[in-house]
Amino acid sequence: MGLLVLLLVAGLLVSGAVGWWLHAPLRLKPQPGSQVLDLEIEPGTPAQGVAEAVVASGADVPAVWLHTWFRLSGQARQIKAGSYEITPGTTPRALLGMLVRGEESLKSVTLVEGWNFRQVHAALQKAEALKPDTQGLSTEAIMEQLGKPGVHPEGRFFPDTYTYAKGASDLAVLKRAARAMDKRLGAAWALRSPDTPLQTPEQALILASIVEKETGKSADRAEIGGVFTNRLRIGMMLQTDPSVIYGMGPQFDGNLRKRDLLTDTPYNTYTRAGLPPTPIAMPGKAALLAAVRPAPTKVLYFVARGDGTSHFSSSLDEHNRAVNKYQRGQ
Repeated sequence: MGLLVLLLVAGLLVSGAVGWWLHAPLRLKPQPGSQVLDLEIEPGTPAQGVAEAVVASGADVPAVWLHTWFRLSGQARQIKAGSYEITPGTTPRALLGMLVRGEESLKSVTLVEGWNFRQVHAALQKAEALKPDTQGLSTEAIMEQLGKPGVHPEGRFFPDTYTYAKGASDLAVLKRAARAMDKRLGAAWALRSPDTPLQTPEQALILASIVEKETGKSADRAEIGGVFTNRLRIGMMLQTDPSVIYGMGPQFDGNLRKRDLLTDTPYNTYTRAGLPPTPIAMPGKAALLAAVRPAPTKVLYFVARGDGTSHFSSSLDEHNRAVNKYQRGQ
């Protein structure tokens, strides 16, 4: 009887110890400059290999304990491959739950409204833990990889913050951004004003990119869309500097001169009527809507006030007075 009691007590002690261990934070030995452990689980890794990988990542715990816990839990075969982060305070029970649910550590990259494709590509190349599969590829090759052969890349990607797992391909991020732009453009086009002079979603995308680059304050965006819509409607030159600058490419040194406005390129809206041949940047949702549903206005001109806002005018005389006031200080 005494032996039975001893065995029962011993069992309770072991059970209590196991329960305590499962809920106690793992001791971590993170790398200098970091408070978390990076854990990589390759596809097909057995439970024992997962336990060994946890220890190799810097967890101060016997691998056999983790392996035993994984097996006794009945969830060993449900552990998912991926990239994980073990943070301070993580318990063995929480660790297994994270691995079973596939809660990978995610990184993010932000594509900013108004960026051109060169800036987008540079941001992806610098993004943390993102595989640079597009490195060394021409823009034509990149678009072909994205299933858009022959499509100009400018403006085809929706500006937003995109999350991804460590080791994901930059092509995968671009595909998501391209699908997002297609969706946003389609939604905006469906809301277009019935009297818009735009004939296709492509034209809406081009105009939206101009509106995006011309807008200093978000409150002016719809009015700026109205200016360019009015100009298109009456056949007036758009005369938008950002398009000229885009057409100059690397030759632009930050200073737009009169001779630049007179030098003809496909993107020079001072020498050519109508919209430029392609978008010149990535427009956001608000710019897309401003292009297809601009403010109902009769204004044809606007000039920057110097504080980010714009002064709008209906006549050239009024516009010239505004230019003298805000640009020339007269």
